Amino acid sequence: MKLYTVEAMRAADARAVELGYPSILLMEAAGRAVAQALVERYPEARRVAVVSGKGNNGGDGFVAARWLHFWGREVEVFAPEGHRGDAATARAALVTHLPVRPLEELDLSGAEVVVDAVFGTGLTRAVSGDYAAVIDKINRTGVPVVAVDVPSGLPYEPSVTADLTVALAGLKPVHVFYPQRRACGKVLLASIGLPPEALEQPDLPDLATPEEMRRLLPARPGNAHKGSVGRVLVVGGAVEYTGAPALAARGAYKAGAGLVTVAYPTEASVQPPLEAVRLPVASWTNARLFDARAEAVAVGMGGGPGGGAAARAALKLKKPTVLDADALHAEVVRAYANAALPSVITPHPGEAARLLDTDPQVVASDSLRFARELATRFKTVAVLKGGPTVVCEPGRCSVNTSGNPAMASGGMGDVLSGVIAAFLAAGLQPYDAARLGVYLHGLAGDLNPAIGLTASELAARLPEARSRLESGSVVPFWK
Repeated sequence: MKLYTVEAMRAADARAVELGYPSILLMEAAGRAVAQALVERYPEARRVAVVSGKGNNGGDGFVAARWLHFWGREVEVFAPEGHRGDAATARAALVTHLPVRPLEELDLSGAEVVVDAVFGTGLTRAVSGDYAAVIDKINRTGVPVVAVDVPSGLPYEPSVTADLTVALAGLKPVHVFYPQRRACGKVLLASIGLPPEALEQPDLPDLATPEEMRRLLPARPGNAHKGSVGRVLVVGGAVEYTGAPALAARGAYKAGAGLVTVAYPTEASVQPPLEAVRLPVASWTNARLFDARAEAVAVGMGGGPGGGAAARAALKLKKPTVLDADALHAEVVRAYANAALPSVITPHPGEAARLLDTDPQVVASDSLRFARELATRFKTVAVLKGGPTVVCEPGRCSVNTSGNPAMASGGMGDVLSGVIAAFLAAGLQPYDAARLGVYLHGLAGDLNPAIGLTASELAARLPEARSRLESGSVVPFWK
């Protein structure tokens, strides 16, 4: 499943027409899908106001209004003049049943639901003037708002704040990336009949779906034992950061690792999980990390000033490695790339900005771009954490679809590093281990999305999250 840019969706529409799918029929399907979603979500609502713009989004609104009228709703339609093409055709089909009132007469006081069909995905600047006033009126109605494809105004401000957004044919960035996603409310993905050939665009980012993530889960045979399902070495910890490596170890165990060893400075007094093997070291320079006999390593969590030295010590093992937190120095990441070791880096925007010599806010504003840049520049798998997290390797990207803002608390990244390391140890390739680890971590957070969720509480929910994913009972947010 792909994430569609504005240009990609336009290309899909054009390709559909080339294949013999008239665009007016796609508009008809889109409008009917919006009307059906409204009726199913708000079955008691009888009075509906439809606010349409001049473009194809407005045409979708006209079709929705006509179907809502057919299905017994009292519908008022407001729109400007000047429609062309399919939108003009849709308006002409509507006015044989309902009048279209001028947008200047917009009155939403009697509506129980408002359909926002003013602007679609084609905006290139912020809305101002009369249309900004229309958006403000829609937002002040106090009744549910159903947006056609995207809330009008996004990705800029001002924008409509919708309760339900019916995404047409494919999900777009505003449906997935915060803060715009918040304005969408509940997102429902609706098929409008675009042929698969039109939607196939391999260069687009993938979306992590439950079905695909389920297929990545490592099998657990009946004769499995702790040495056959993946052994993880966690390397980290400093006097002031003793919890981080312990959380990473717990994440690895809860994700399915058979045996976890924690290597930490002797003076740090790290308290790993009871099940873990302890490997205190007096100096990273002379650390005997080979004693762990691990298939994968996670390094840097809570490493403090010694994080770089710990990562260099782990490099000697020549094992697939997750580099996190205090191991995320450009020279360290390059050393792993130069050694041709499978690696995964897991920066948050601040750490990514340090690696790329830019500003954290700039990174957070375009995480797809900067995750790609991290992967390409450092020849690694990059997990750029955020809302949502983006996973890239040179040539392809995956956008995570699990997780929630309640996960914004200390230690969550440490748990994630352990989860990814567990899947590396189980034999998954770095890109698959990273996107599965990120998805499962977010899914565990979704089992208890209340503010106040701690990292240790999330780790405890990982087995349940995995069980739900294995059983096929996970419902994605767009259904």
